[in-house]
This record gives sequence, structure tokens and C-alpha cells, in this order.
Amino acid sequence: MTLTYEHHLPSHGRFDYLPITRRPDYQWPNGARLAVYLGFNLEHFAFGEGLGAAIGPVTPEPDVLNYAWREYGNRVGAWRCLELFDTLALPAATILNTALYDHCPELVQACVARGDELVGHGHTNAERQGDFSENDERRLLTLCRERIAAHSGQQVRGWLSPWISESHHTPDLLAETGYGYTLNWCHDDQPTAMRTRSGATLWSVPYPQELNDIPMIVGRKMDGSAFAQMIIDNFDEMLSQSQSPGQAQPLVMGVALHPYLVGQPYRLRHLRRALEHLARARDEGRVWFATPGEICAHHAAQVPPPEAAR
Repeated sequence: MTLTYEHHLPSHGRFDYLPITRRPDYQWPNGARLAVYLGFNLEHFAFGEGLGAAIGPVTPEPDVLNYAWREYGNRVGAWRCLELFDTLALPAATILNTALYDHCPELVQACVARGDELVGHGHTNAERQGDFSENDERRLLTLCRERIAAHSGQQVRGWLSPWISESHHTPDLLAETGYGYTLNWCHDDQPTAMRTRSGATLWSVPYPQELNDIPMIVGRKMDGSAFAQMIIDNFDEMLSQSQSPGQAQPLVMGVALHPYLVGQPYRLRHLRRALEHLARARDEGRVWFATPGEICAHHAAQVPPPEAAR
């Protein structure tokens, strides 16, 4: 048998390939070339049901060690992070499980009082929506939007799936249940218009899987000082790329944070150093600190989706 490789591989069909060097040029507000946002993940896990990042070997349930370690983020770490964000006057996107309204509503309210954008993140990180039927997934997306609106008064536009778990229908269902953008895809440094079966555009806003404390600290065993330096180095390089003569592009840099990791005191000390570096550039007018919803709206106004993505 003769093998040939002329057939096309299966594709998601959501967007076409377009290199970063062949995009329309524009500026972020105030003439900035780099937009930065903080993705502040607030999560809750069912006790005794497994799933979640682990500080030590996963043990038979109830896994008290790993559950309690993650819960430190809601009880202590998140509050320390919010104090830091307030000190530097930094906005954030609160990416939340709606189970927090039952578990620690005070924490969600503190984020709302700051004026932060709320982004849907499922009901709990103890489940993956890719395991749901299409009807159950639609119900999850609808109930999360309704609950956030009822408790916090925000009409949620963004979504990040727990564990970045999608079904083949997730982008379609997001558009059909009223969401405007997803953070699930980490394929670009600019927003991307995604096709959906209804014809509505769903935007993909870059969400980092490198500049993210879980894969770096938990997965690659990076310490707090190295992760903070990674934020600084990534920022400095992207700022340079966005301003490069003859090759400049407006870029997006997200920083994904989980308070049970970066809210630990010794890591928070290093995160403070990194965010102070970013805040100085903000104060000098060199970057636009925003939320992913603001970034999505500005990009969509400058670069309307192609007809094929509408």
C-alpha cells in the first residue's frame, strides 16, 4: 500500500490561519500598543469528590491535604491579592465558579465592589463540561450567567471553562446563550473571531497557558521568584514586539493567577515585584491595563469580524 499525505487533517473550522504579521494595525486606548489584563481565578471544589491541582500525591477521598491547600486561596490568599491590586490600582477579571455564591459570597462581593469584570467559570472546578451532554452544557452556561446577574448585577460576556474543557459544541453554545467571548483558546496574541453554527461571532480573547501559575508552579515546579521574573520578561518582550519599527502590532498579554498559589506569602512578595513593574509602565502611559471584556470590545470596534466569521 502506498501512503499519501495529500488529504486535509480534521479541523475545528472556527477560524482560518492568519499570521500575526498580516493583521490590521490599530492602537489601544491612549495610544498604547500593549493591552494587559489580570485573570484572577476564584474556584471552589466539592469536598471528597476529587479533581483539582495537587500539592502532594492524590490520596483516597476525602483528600484533605489537597482540598485544604486550595481552600487557603479563598480564605486568605485571595484577600491578600486584592489588597495588592488595590495598592497598585490594578483592575482584574474575576473568573469565578458560581459555587462561590454559596461558599464565600463575601469574596465575590469584594471583587464586584472593586469594579472588576466577572467572567463565567462553571459552577465548580470539580467537574469538566466536556463530559456534559449538549443539553446539560447549555443549561450550565445559562445558569451561570443567570446566577451572576442575580447576585452581582453583571451581564456576563466572557467564559473560561473549568480545566479548559470543551465539547465540540461549546463555542456554538456560548454564542447561543449570550456570551460574547471565550478565554479557552491560547493560540494567539490578539483576539480572534470564531465561527459558530448560528452565524453569530464569538470572540476568542488570549488567555495564557504559559504566563499562568498552575502550569508553571504546579506543572513545571517553578518557584515564586522565577514566575515573577517570567511575568516581567514576557511583558518587556511583548512591549518591545508591539513597538518594533516596521513590524509593530497591537498585542494582548494576560496573566493567569490562582490565589491558593500566588496568594501564599512568599510568592505574593515576588508577584508584588512583578506587578509593580507593570504598574510603572501603566503610569508612564506605555500600556493599557484593562479587562478582557474591554479588550474584546475595543478590538471588535477596530477590526470587525470577517463575513465568514459572522
